[in-house]
Amino acid sequence: TKDDYEEVKTRWAHELRGFRHPRGRKNNYLDDQSDLALWVTSRMDREVKKQIVSTVTPFQRIDIWEVLGADATPTYKEGMKHNLTADDPRWLTNEIASPDSLLFLDGVLQSSISRSASEALVHPGMFANPHPRRVAIIGGGEGATLREVLKHDTVTEVVMIEIDEMLVDIAEDYFSYLSDCSDLIGSDESCFDDERTTDLYEDGRAYFIDRYGPDAAENTEAKFDVIVLHALLDPEDDDFLTALYRSMSDDGVLIIQVGTAPSIHDPRADLGVYARREKMFKLLEGHSETAAMFVYEEAHCGFLEPHSFLVVCKSDGCRKRWYAESDEIDFAIYERILDTKSSEPALVHFDGSTQRSYQIPPRAWETVYCRREPEPFECAYRGLDLTKEIHEFDWGDEEENSFEVKVTKGPDGKNEPRVYAATDDIKKGDYIMASDLAASFTVSDDSLDNLKKNTELVGTGRVTVIENLLEYVDRHGHRSIAPGSSTNYVEVGGSFMIRRSDNEAEVNIGKWIPTHPSGKIPVYSPVYERRMRSFDVFLVATRDIEEGEEIVKPVNLWA
Repeated sequence: TKDDYEEVKTRWAHELRGFRHPRGRKNNYLDDQSDLALWVTSRMDREVKKQIVSTVTPFQRIDIWEVLGADATPTYKEGMKHNLTADDPRWLTNEIASPDSLLFLDGVLQSSISRSASEALVHPGMFANPHPRRVAIIGGGEGATLREVLKHDTVTEVVMIEIDEMLVDIAEDYFSYLSDCSDLIGSDESCFDDERTTDLYEDGRAYFIDRYGPDAAENTEAKFDVIVLHALLDPEDDDFLTALYRSMSDDGVLIIQVGTAPSIHDPRADLGVYARREKMFKLLEGHSETAAMFVYEEAHCGFLEPHSFLVVCKSDGCRKRWYAESDEIDFAIYERILDTKSSEPALVHFDGSTQRSYQIPPRAWETVYCRREPEPFECAYRGLDLTKEIHEFDWGDEEENSFEVKVTKGPDGKNEPRVYAATDDIKKGDYIMASDLAASFTVSDDSLDNLKKNTELVGTGRVTVIENLLEYVDRHGHRSIAPGSSTNYVEVGGSFMIRRSDNEAEVNIGKWIPTHPSGKIPVYSPVYERRMRSFDVFLVATRDIEEGEEIVKPVNLWA
């Protein structure tokens, strides 16, 4: 009978035959190196492969597929919809699981359909600007980037520049949720219809070159506070980059998607598959308007590997906001992000703790950076030199204590401590009181300003405790060497007793990492960003120090 028949399920895969030139392989959207082949056509573990859209616009090929893996399982919402109990075996099958919809442009999978990816792209750079009002988006026709930008209540205008109007129409038909602003209080059903949105269907480069390029008349429009690029800059196109900078406010921030994250096994960046990205980085590094560059990764973008992004700042003041504490970011989110009609959080992934995870570049970025030729100066300081001794200060253990403290009369006649090498000779390059220096506490400029204001309150009398603390911080603290940072380090161990001198003949200790040969920290350096605290506190012997010799540091040690 008909009921006895089993449903026949078929699986298929497609591979192009023959040999092709590398350029031909790159240009063929079905080549086995394309994302479309990797995720759909070449896979045999897909139980569902359904082509929804396949069209060629004047600018690109657009493909949308629905796919369901053989080992897919239902989401929590799907389980609740079908009233699954805890022991229901369908939790372990794809019987009630819904297919995923994947968008490909010229065979390249787009991360924008992932909420996590869109939030990771937009919000770190938006919060690096103190008050973003005017934002430009180049590309991103599916609307997800626009949706995230419009969540900021500081934004008064978003100029959406997309060359392919057909992409916008297709995305609204098949991925309408990506540009859905209906839940944002004060917005519209579609983000494209929000009164703050200006939709332009033209070439993004031409837009900026015509208005801000070298031959453009002086532009009287308001500057952009944030610009989001959905593709790499042409590394040969300095005019475009200059036009972007000319269009930006003094605190302007440039956000760029930079593709798959590197691996520690990758070759020198300019020789590998990311050579174009490396050229773009160097273009940015060499531009006079670039003040700081921060690279970060997000593993929840819907790809097989983490995706990476770049925030480029026109002012080094954005460093303070980039390295904000997680509670500062959470408070900024509370103040700035629009409320929703449903009372659900507007952000599902990004918060203060997420931003904290972005602040330290992954090691692979540092490793690949240090494969540049010639090797960058700071790469020699990626870890403590294990051939050097660490000389510690320990009051309670004479055997372990490398130093002796003697009280002598200072120039003003007051008693003051002086630190001497007590038990052993100290060799050049040895580390001085590393544990004590690592224990230095940090205090921000804002906190110090608040403390100073407390001492100025009328009618409270002298606030001696706070005044003493501020005096101590002023004497034994120093600013981070990072430009734009608001962090101060205050020594609390034995190192604060080391005498300062402006006599170079007396001085015998100095910073672990010397001043960069250029005289300033590079605008892009994963080494400095990963190891800034160590560079900010550790001291070493600058010459051999004999037993019994006084330890002396320069007056301008951290200047």
